[in-house]
Amino acid sequence: MRCLSKGNDAVVYGALYGGATHFFGYPITPASEIAHAAADLFPRSGRSFLQAESEVSAINMIYGAAASGARAMSASSGPGISLMAEGLSYIAGAELPCVIVDVQRAGPGLGNIFPEQGDYNSVVKGGGHGPYKNVVLAPNSVQEMCDLTARAFEIASHYRVTVFVLTDAYIGQMMEPLSLPAETSQGGRQPWALYGDAESRHNLITSIYMSPAAQSKHNWQLQSKYLTIEQDIVDWQEVEVEDAEILFVAFGISARVCLTTVHLLRKRGIRAGLLRPRTLFPFPAERLRALAISGKLTRIAVVELNEGQMVNDVELAVGSAVPVLPYNWMGGEVPSTQELSERARRDLCAADSRLAVREATHGQI
Repeated sequence: MRCLSKGNDAVVYGALYGGATHFFGYPITPASEIAHAAADLFPRSGRSFLQAESEVSAINMIYGAAASGARAMSASSGPGISLMAEGLSYIAGAELPCVIVDVQRAGPGLGNIFPEQGDYNSVVKGGGHGPYKNVVLAPNSVQEMCDLTARAFEIASHYRVTVFVLTDAYIGQMMEPLSLPAETSQGGRQPWALYGDAESRHNLITSIYMSPAAQSKHNWQLQSKYLTIEQDIVDWQEVEVEDAEILFVAFGISARVCLTTVHLLRKRGIRAGLLRPRTLFPFPAERLRALAISGKLTRIAVVELNEGQMVNDVELAVGSAVPVLPYNWMGGEVPSTQELSERARRDLCAADSRLAVREATHGQI
């Protein structure tokens, strides 16, 4: 079935097809349509919707529902995600599966409702206290808002982790054709969950370990799980990378601008390419490293709507193999394809000029 859908609405379709049973949340622009659609579609589908009195309440409701085997979710934007930080850490410590959607807006503080990608560090690197990680999926279309949300529930259930769908105001608010999944996933009884019956009586859901040795063992087990996740589900999209001299790395709306820019630069004789991470954790570091040492790239441009956050992960991946350039916009401003292509051309020309000077100087010596 195909329909015309807003990105935020597609999240709810994806959640229902992914087997979501409970939605707890509080509306906030530019994510409000997710709560609105869930309030309509979850009850009509035999699922549960509850508008909490705050995001703090919502995340703790998710803790309780997930502990009883439910497939629970919430959706918010930066200020609301900040309020969830403590609860997210508790959920990670208790190894409870859940899905959280973050439709990013400009910050810090109240900022404004326009698109930004300033939540990268807080979501990808943890956000709450303690050594934990979230799986982070990064859609860049209405179709992926649906598909990756559905996938998020499978990942959360399989690994017993929080899965974030990290998007932005443009992707959440745009409308595009959407093909709905053919089948609905069904979550079965979980052997670790609490069902209030004899079979689950001895299960224990907790994030507190009074023994240092027990806490240490638990934390190392978490790290081992995260390592397994890194090996299992890393995902990305490549466009024109094999012969690229400049490689754009971007996610969300930035990646869509980069994709058009790649085609524009190619028409002008510049070999541009794009690597778009679909998973921000795990991050496609090995693939980036392989491209960097191939000898073809002269520049990697990391395009972000923030001060430079994902760029740190790119730099760690490629080391000194190739220069990494941060291309940053903030406050809700998004570059045009013309602006981005001109900046890339200037950087490539500057690099060629410096190389020519070095070669000429070397020849004189």
